[in-house]
Amino acid sequence: MDLQPALPGADSRLWSWWREDANYSYGPASTVLTGTKDVDVVIIGGGFTGLWTALALRERAPHLSVALVEASRVGDGASSRNGGMVHGYWASLNSNVQTIGIESALEIARLGSDAQDAIRKFANRPGVDVWWREEGSIRVATCPAQERKLVDYWRECDELGAGRFIQKISQSETREMIDAPVFGSSLYFPEAANVHPGRLVLALRDAAVAAGVSIYEQSPVGRIDEARIHSVITKHGRLRAGHVVLATNVGLSAIPEVGARMSLFSSFATMSREVPDALSRLGWNHGVGASDFRMFLHYFRRTKDNRVLMGSGSGPIGFGSQTANPLLYGDEATKERARRGMARLLPEVAQAGFAKSWGWPIDVSADRLPFFKTLRRGIYYGGGYSGHGVNATWIAGRCLSSLVLGVKDQWSQSPFCARKVPRLPPEPFKYIGANAIRWGILRCEEAEEAEQRSDIAARSLAALPKILGLRIGVR
Repeated sequence: MDLQPALPGADSRLWSWWREDANYSYGPASTVLTGTKDVDVVIIGGGFTGLWTALALRERAPHLSVALVEASRVGDGASSRNGGMVHGYWASLNSNVQTIGIESALEIARLGSDAQDAIRKFANRPGVDVWWREEGSIRVATCPAQERKLVDYWRECDELGAGRFIQKISQSETREMIDAPVFGSSLYFPEAANVHPGRLVLALRDAAVAAGVSIYEQSPVGRIDEARIHSVITKHGRLRAGHVVLATNVGLSAIPEVGARMSLFSSFATMSREVPDALSRLGWNHGVGASDFRMFLHYFRRTKDNRVLMGSGSGPIGFGSQTANPLLYGDEATKERARRGMARLLPEVAQAGFAKSWGWPIDVSADRLPFFKTLRRGIYYGGGYSGHGVNATWIAGRCLSSLVLGVKDQWSQSPFCARKVPRLPPEPFKYIGANAIRWGILRCEEAEEAEQRSDIAARSLAALPKILGLRIGVR
């Protein structure tokens, strides 16, 4: 099986602010893989998924030898480029109910709570400094149309008895948290935190090495020769193992049976300069994160050094498995959309200017939930994070380790592993349809924020996913 070439994660021009900030702590690269080595498990991909899986395997089965192989440096893909907002699945409870039913939606929400507990415990280990700050998050309405969505969302969640995890708060209470001029009422999720993704990658790397995981960097994998004992082939060496875990994020899209169940989207973020005075005037003296009620939402959080990150999941869509399309990580229009979002929601922060903007492709599953499966005998994979990557990657570690170990437990039998993920239309229909829907949703949401009615073409295209029973693009 040939693997898709890795994305240019080592190109420092494409790094996130997080990756640049953590660079001084990276140190020399780990050993490049040379020669032939035999291990029990090979993990391909050194991001959050690969590292959490390696740690889970060494914890649960210390007799197994585990090797992790990474194309560039650990975390140089999506893991060091996300927003660093850590929360589970209570925030998507009502939409998950519509997709997988009440019992399964509540089950994955509870598993997300388990993940939150575990990440908190890791982040608070002695000697670990990943800028962990857990003071909840709000999902805030910023226009009348979003207020209506909030009311409907809250009503559905309240009927499910989720009040411990989801609380409706008034506009005045919201403005006490962050006194932004366009903020209305909001939903407060107590179980949410912020973290520095670059620092978390390095803490996981150090923990994995201490646990006995062999890490090989700058060793891109070209193919896997499948047999009773698989051979993972790089330019200068090979690893032989009975079990192989594919933790390659959007690289999975090139595998037909996986790519048929996901689309390539892209997410972009911008980091402000240090703005302590603006944050003080906003009353934002705590770690609460926030997002709005758009489908292509704006998400934002402050950092330990008094910056604000603003992200937008509205970037270009990729065709098939063409992850190397430069628009997926360099689209200037989407970078500007994130900056405009900052200017509208937090104008005083935006006026101070921006330190860095970046983007990266993301793997969005057909039902917007991650999935962890066995591809063929001894080969496993995890993906479809749909922009929800920190909390879910700890879950990935538990699920993938259970699959490797062949145990039936709460992870391998959870909806993350056991549900049937819908197939999407084949290309070019997937690409054409996704772009049309993206255009319609963006037009509708821009009109809503301007308190105007969007045109009929935009409304019709935006409604299409719901009519077809799809989660991708559902408003």
